Parts: sequence; C-alpha cells; structure tokens
Amino acid sequence: MVKFTTILLQFAEQGEKTGWTYIQLPEDIVQQLKPGNKKSFRVKGKLDNYKISSVALMPMGDGSFIMPFNAAMRKGTGKRKGAMITVTLEEDKAPLKLNEDFITCLNDEPNALKHFNSLAGSHRNYFSKWIDSGKTDATKTKRIAMAVSEL
Repeated sequence: MVKFTTILLQFAEQGEKTGWTYIQLPEDIVQQLKPGNKKSFRVKGKLDNYKISSVALMPMGDGSFIMPFNAAMRKGTGKRKGAMITVTLEEDKAPLKLNEDFITCLNDEPNALKHFNSLAGSHRNYFSKWIDSGKTDATKTKRIAMAVSEL
C-alpha cells in the first residue's frame, strides 16, 4: 500500500485526454504498487476519505502512470483541478464484475455471446463499464441492446 499527497492536474491539449482531470503517479510509487509493471492495472483505496475500487491506472510511457479523476471522484471528494489530495492505494486484484443484465441478454444470443467471449478481457470490461456508466435505466437498456446487436 502507498500513501502520498499530490495536486489534481488537468490536461490542456492532449488528444482524447484534453480536459481530463487526473492524478499523476511517479514511477517510484507505481513500482511500490506493482513492481516491474508497465501496463495498465486496477487499484483500490481512498482519495482523502472517498473510497475507490477497480480504478484503472494508465501508463504514460515514461514510467509514470495517471489515474483519471472522474465526476464521481470530484463529487465524492469535493476537489477540482489544482487542489491537494491525499491518495492511499493498493492493487485491486478482484475480478471486475460484468453487468448482469448484459450477460443475461448475451446468453439469449449465442452468436453474440461467442463473439463477446472471444474478445480480450479489457474489451469485455469496456462493454460492461460503458453500460454501467449510463445514468438512467433507459440509457443502460439502450446500451445493452446496442452492444448485443453489434456483437
């Protein structure tokens, strides 16, 4: 487990990341969490007193990683770009739980299920996270239908 205090940063012009608020984790801290690792991985812990789990750290290519600081994190901590925050992290080894309604619908469509199961775990997780990120049940239902149809 690592604990450190840092400043919330925000990308100015950075392609798809433009405008993202994030926490930068220097290489030495990442190596304490997961020695020898250079790929994305998930962590759990606290941002001040706000609990997090299954949050992806993304490599930046120079040994450092970033943790996107999403809207739920901003609301939970009350912090914005430029604020100081205390970060306590450890690797989250728990498998990501896929959206149950999505899996139920996939089970009714054998071809879609077969294709879904042939995808890399990160792609399967992407579908589930995208569905779960819908704010209303109607949006989640629409996303499930779209995903099953495309698969």
